[in-house]
Amino acid sequence: MRSDALFNRMRILEAAAEVFAVPGDTSLKSIARRAGVGQGTLYRHFPSRESLVLHVYWEEVEELVKAVSPLLNTLSPPHALRVWLERLLSIGRCTPEFADAVRAATGALTKQCRQAHQPLLDALSTLVVANHRGGTIAPGTTAHDVLLLLCPLWQVGVGENEHGREARLFDVLMQGLCPADQ
Repeated sequence: MRSDALFNRMRILEAAAEVFAVPGDTSLKSIARRAGVGQGTLYRHFPSRESLVLHVYWEEVEELVKAVSPLLNTLSPPHALRVWLERLLSIGRCTPEFADAVRAATGALTKQCRQAHQPLLDALSTLVVANHRGGTIAPGTTAHDVLLLLCPLWQVGVGENEHGREARLFDVLMQGLCPADQ
């Protein structure tokens, strides 16, 4: 990548992180404006909002991806899946743009969106396969299914009463996914 293109990419990522950090206008147009680039430049680097968001939060995604092996080496497959999903749920609850991007990418039809989403899906697939091998997950369950089931939990409101609801709903999700472990 040319140095000017790399510089633009870094400016876009920095601007997006700044824009996502505060409530308000988080449109791609405002991110391009803040980065000092045109919308065409933004779209050349990040063809979709989901792609940009997942790159902004790449460190979190990378940590989730790297956590799979240590979790499976130290915990049973259903417990590893539970801990990993709790981490993913926590990230999505703290960063709504990330949750929105994962939710959109889960149903995405575009190649670019699927590519940005793939490392997360691959990590989750590893956990799901480990549970299939152990006979601890509902037959036929896929990583995509798990994400579709998890996404609504990001929409549970915030507050003391809602945290209890989120935990209760997460338990219901895990009981449905891994009934043999209950």
